[in-house]
Amino acid sequence: MSSSFSPAWWLRGPHLQTLWGKFFRPLEVHDTRVERLETPDGDFLDIHHLDAPAGAPILLLLHGLEGSVRSHYVQGLLAEAQQRGWRAAVLIFRSCGEELNRLPRSYHSGETTDTQFVVDYLETVFPSVPLMLAGVSLGGNVLLKFLGEQGSHISSRIKAAAAVSVPYDLEKSSRYINEGFSRVYQWNFLRSLRRKASAKLERFPDLISRQSLASATTMFAFDDCFTAPVHGFRDAMDYYAESSSINWLHKISINTLLLSSVDDPFLPPQVLERVRDIASRNPHIETDFPPHGGHVGFVGGPSPFSPAYYLERRVSEFLARQLDVSP
Repeated sequence: MSSSFSPAWWLRGPHLQTLWGKFFRPLEVHDTRVERLETPDGDFLDIHHLDAPAGAPILLLLHGLEGSVRSHYVQGLLAEAQQRGWRAAVLIFRSCGEELNRLPRSYHSGETTDTQFVVDYLETVFPSVPLMLAGVSLGGNVLLKFLGEQGSHISSRIKAAAAVSVPYDLEKSSRYINEGFSRVYQWNFLRSLRRKASAKLERFPDLISRQSLASATTMFAFDDCFTAPVHGFRDAMDYYAESSSINWLHKISINTLLLSSVDDPFLPPQVLERVRDIASRNPHIETDFPPHGGHVGFVGGPSPFSPAYYLERRVSEFLARQLDVSP
């Protein structure tokens, strides 16, 4: 389908769209109730709850690489949920909260067991309440892989999903972010990821080679020396092959919105062409791929003093529409 998004005239280009939310968007930070869940493998997950009256639908949010509950898109989606009277729950991936997780493992783009664990928990604590799922960037990849793994056996409680700015092909994404200005984003991610990996090495000295970590100056190299071996993959290529959500789209069986911009600086535009082709053969998938919007940007509006955020509105409207037609 064609997109109705029109980028702000004062925020042209993929990088300005991408950077606006992190550096210039004023945010009203919503009060959330934090709950710690003990996982079956002896670790923990933190969930930030936005409460609502009993019986309200629940929106489960999955954040992006090195994101948190304070990420601008998380707060924006929480605002939409609150306005619509929905309950919301933000899953904070392992090592992304205030405290480093206990185990050697961390989180990654293809790790779906924690998502399943939290979905099961929400279904138990809030019986008979419909669930909606939304994931952004890495969280969107996790979400789509989870939906594909569930296939036609997905819980009937899950009514709809939305995935934004997803790095559908992880190998191509990791190489694309090492080109041009996108290397600035890579540097920012690596600074945080390597710091956390170093903290892991203080606890688990034999986890990986310190030398290989020190020399990992690209996302590909970091995934090859840390993400892959720590999480049971042979190498980065094996991790990417097993975890890329583009391989799971054809199995999705609930109504799902895919929102990405063609000029996303984290992903070659050719990948979206492949995604569009796969989605065209799955009646449960709706695509919205405007030419411009950057990565998790989608900022419109007449002036910097009156911006409009298409991402939150588009996602919430899509999910609300699916709730209206659900039995």
